[in-house]
Amino acid sequence: MNKFKKRVLKQFPNAHIESSANGLRIINNDEYLAKEFYMPDTDCEDKAWEYASVACRLTQNFNRAHPLRMDLSDVENKLARINRRKRNGRRVK
Repeated sequence: MNKFKKRVLKQFPNAHIESSANGLRIINNDEYLAKEFYMPDTDCEDKAWEYASVACRLTQNFNRAHPLRMDLSDVENKLARINRRKRNGRRVK
């Protein structure tokens, strides 16, 4: 098992290789993992796992930094914590 296959199976334990007319691709719950990124089907099994791994990594990075995925409640909670610490710090003196 190579590192690409391990990375994909860590995120998608039910992922498996499916053969189509165009070549091999990685499927999880009837969904092609690299479909959003227009990665081609391949004849090499290792290359298919590599494409799926890249797709998983890119999806994770987009979800982490995409503005539509960011929630203002996180920022509000952070500011509330900071202000609470400032108020408590003034009382300690």
